[in-house]
Amino acid sequence: MTRQLTDQLGDLISTGGLAIGSLLPSERTLANSLGVARNVVRGSYEYLEKAGVIQREGRKGRRVRAKTSRKKAAPHKTAKKMTAKKR
Repeated sequence: MTRQLTDQLGDLISTGGLAIGSLLPSERTLANSLGVARNVVRGSYEYLEKAGVIQREGRKGRRVRAKTSRKKAAPHKTAKKMTAKKR
């Protein structure tokens, strides 16, 4: 089920059915409207996030990401602190 939903969402995004910058439904809302478990939607969203297709905006939700706006992951703050302590 997760794979099917991922494919369907990916197709909607690639064909322009979901425009760049558009807000995706919450996990609970989409799961209820499709009649699937919430973890199916969560798994699909996580896969699309890792693929760089959508981005999470904290409590605001998830948005469709522009193809050219891939950001490089910044080093985690804790890692910086740990490195500084070792010196």
